Amino acid sequence: MKDRMNELIDIINEADYNYHTLDNPTITDQEYDMLLRELFEIESEHPEWIREDSPTQHAGGQIIEGFTKVEHKIPMMSLSDVFSESELIDFDERIKKEGLTPKYMCELKIDGLSVSLLYEKGKLVRAATRGDGTIGEDITHNVKTIKTVPFKLKEEVDIEVRGEIFMNKKTLEELNQERKKNNEPLLQNCRNAAAGSIRQLDSKIAAKRKLDTFIYHLPNPLDYGLHTHSEAIEYMHSLGFKTNPNNKLVNNINEVLSFIEEKGEKRKELPYDIDGVVIKVNDISMQQKLGYTAKYPKWATAYKFPAVEVLTKLQDIIFTVGRTGQITPNAVLDPVIVAGSTISRATLHNEDYVNEKDLKIGDIVSIRKAGDVIPEVVEVKKERRTGLEKNFEMITNCPMCNTPLVKKKGQVDYYCLNNTCPARHVEGLIHFVSRDAMNIDGLGDRIIEDFYNFGFIKSIHDIYLLKNHEKELKTLEGFGEKSISNLLEAIENSKTNSLEKLIFGLGIPHVGAKTAKILAQNFETLDNLIEKTEEELTVIPDIGGIIAKSIVEYFSSDEIKELINELKQENVNMNYLGKKIEKNENFSGKSFVLTGSLTIFSRDEAKEKIESLGGKTVDSVSKKTSVVIVGEKPGSKYEKAKTLGIEIWTEEEFKDKLS
Repeated sequence: MKDRMNELIDIINEADYNYHTLDNPTITDQEYDMLLRELFEIESEHPEWIREDSPTQHAGGQIIEGFTKVEHKIPMMSLSDVFSESELIDFDERIKKEGLTPKYMCELKIDGLSVSLLYEKGKLVRAATRGDGTIGEDITHNVKTIKTVPFKLKEEVDIEVRGEIFMNKKTLEELNQERKKNNEPLLQNCRNAAAGSIRQLDSKIAAKRKLDTFIYHLPNPLDYGLHTHSEAIEYMHSLGFKTNPNNKLVNNINEVLSFIEEKGEKRKELPYDIDGVVIKVNDISMQQKLGYTAKYPKWATAYKFPAVEVLTKLQDIIFTVGRTGQITPNAVLDPVIVAGSTISRATLHNEDYVNEKDLKIGDIVSIRKAGDVIPEVVEVKKERRTGLEKNFEMITNCPMCNTPLVKKKGQVDYYCLNNTCPARHVEGLIHFVSRDAMNIDGLGDRIIEDFYNFGFIKSIHDIYLLKNHEKELKTLEGFGEKSISNLLEAIENSKTNSLEKLIFGLGIPHVGAKTAKILAQNFETLDNLIEKTEEELTVIPDIGGIIAKSIVEYFSSDEIKELINELKQENVNMNYLGKKIEKNENFSGKSFVLTGSLTIFSRDEAKEKIESLGGKTVDSVSKKTSVVIVGEKPGSKYEKAKTLGIEIWTEEEFKDKLS
């Protein structure tokens, strides 16, 4: 009987491999069920015979108290993201700049959950999540329920492989039909459903979710005599792992772009969700030469598909007050899932934006995530109107302090001009400590609000006096000695930031991070900037009349003059610490567009050189463009430049102009 059990295990495991991994069933469902039932009967009579690799163990049943932390011997790094053709070309150019001519492996970016599988002598001993890349969680009890994860490999080899756990669209649909019948909350999407299943403490629940895997990475291929990523994929497949048949090895970046276009058009036909394409240098020696940043491999990147639009109802329009007193209308939406997250709010920018889109409360609208991140309303579906919709009305008083709003001449936004409005103060403080401004880690939105309400921080100057409240901070929940020490150290470190960080952090109306850097580069000290007139400011490229007027008005305030003096007393740096601008008549005040593949410079290097000589780079060609710099295989931007009669430089000419 034990021999028969062993025979059944081998037959069923082979059938599972053929069906789930190769998508090539070799026996009927009826035969499979009969064999599995026979195996269950033998194992129930002789539980002491049950093998770890028995297909009956896929059914689950183990319940754990919590997830154990495990350390990855080789870190599980994430990938950098790109969102456009030009960013992909930049990626390719950076690699070519290293003297390499790579082939690329293109892989579908499965929208699931990363997993590491560890085998010893061909047997599965551990499955773990990515975690923070160094420390993950042991999820072996749930991964054993996934039929495409082999318990035993076709070779007795010690190996770690990495891949993606996911749920098929059909499985999600079937699960939600069942949950609807049982009045249970519906699963939002395939990715969340897969992640939620893996985080169940009871493996029986995970087993019912019918999860799947694709294995796509061998972290140490040279140890197995493999010299390319494509060889590693073939080797893992030969061991019994399920790999994606849609992977494709291509010869150059143009073939990468073609692959992306093809898969983007067919993504809806796939049985699983994808949100992009992963591009990897195929040659392992090239990967090693390119190396890693602190977070990402330099030899791989992930192209993200454009945002998907979905429909929902505009329930209301509410108003918020920004740090400058600017009033912003915001859409309150029926919660809807967009690109994997639930969206219930979206900014509507200003009154003109709402009116141009002809939005009414009660409308059905389409929304998407701009750059797959920020929710935005795309358009109203006027054909869905019922006549019960309400017209939008702009408010006339501040929603926080009830001060009458003012619309400045020539501008589209309304402002609360009450300098004591609490909403303005809090938003201004949050902006000052944000990453693009003074970058004070530990002072998040909620902490700023709490410290404002406690009276610790009422102004920007108070941030640098927080050290005087150290005893009071220790009495607050969540503030131990270490966290307070780290916070005060971060505040102290911010004093050494370059001038552009301070200019942006002050929250001058119309001065964004890019404008702040232009001002810092051109005037080098805050005192120099404060002294300038509107006329002197508008001489600088990209500083128009509105920005110049705003800067002069801001620094003319006695309150701001006092703040600057207070920051000086706290030894906050007031000088530009970056590379100073050299004036060059070929570049100063001109705008440039880069197109095609550059060979002498990377695209980033070319941009840096242009900006260091007083020029600026833009993405699209227009009548305002001064020069178009063309590399190999230039596209439509080159043709448009010729049509408009814009000056065109080759890369060699660009190099000559620099000198």
